[in-house]
Amino acid sequence: MSEKILLAGATGYLGNHIARELKKKGYWVRVLIRKEEQKKQLENMDDYFVGSITDPDSLKGVTEGIDRVISTVGITRQKDGLTYMDVDYQGNANLLNEAKQSNVQSFMYISAINGDKMTHLKIFQAKERFVQELVGSGLDYVIIRPNGYFSDMADFLNMAKSGKVYLFGDGSFRLNPVSGKDLASYCVDHLNRKSCELTIGGPDLFSQNELAELALAAYGSHGKVIHLPDWIRVAVISLLRIFTGSKTYGPVEFFLTAMAMDNIAEQYGDHHLEDHFKAIVTNGGSDL
Repeated sequence: MSEKILLAGATGYLGNHIARELKKKGYWVRVLIRKEEQKKQLENMDDYFVGSITDPDSLKGVTEGIDRVISTVGITRQKDGLTYMDVDYQGNANLLNEAKQSNVQSFMYISAINGDKMTHLKIFQAKERFVQELVGSGLDYVIIRPNGYFSDMADFLNMAKSGKVYLFGDGSFRLNPVSGKDLASYCVDHLNRKSCELTIGGPDLFSQNELAELALAAYGSHGKVIHLPDWIRVAVISLLRIFTGSKTYGPVEFFLTAMAMDNIAEQYGDHHLEDHFKAIVTNGGSDL
């Protein structure tokens, strides 16, 4: 008999890939959804539980009969009056409380690469607070720290469309973005690991300069990569903090901070960012 998995965050980019990968590998899958109509986005699941991760009363029984929990729940942009602490921390903590009451075997949480080094950012204050709660929960845990998703590289492609890609500093910082498909496969293959943290990225390592050139090449362009002084990046973050609320500056601050460091993880997977970029430019979309 296959293990029973609860997946929270299944309507998101990574969660949707994980849902399909779980079914492909023969797991019984219950997905947590906020609205009945979201069932249409997640066909062929075994069970649907309607509840809100920010409303603990609505989660009663969500983990009943479940062997393992996977949560990809998190927000990049704060909306609907919800903060990072409401969702990334408290929402996941609500789910963890249900998991503990049901004696599930393990809880997998998807965080982000270098999150433990960026706790001065509100998004990671919330994520890392939950990580600490999960580690101390008494359950077996698997914390996945992925590099940037292919979908996160859209900013490079959007700039390249105009023939100019702007970078802060000299563009030498490196990263290896990962496709949703490869990351989903990695997560499912590591479900049975016990009490560990795993950092994972895609198969190709790029400098930011190389990433910019890749995006320009997708449009067949020999456009320009323009390097801006790093003090501008620092000034933008400071000004946003002063003149806007965290709802506005949170995602920008995250992006600008991550771009000022190496983000290098274990290289994994079969899908390449070059193919993802080409698919978007040629076909208007990509399934990676």
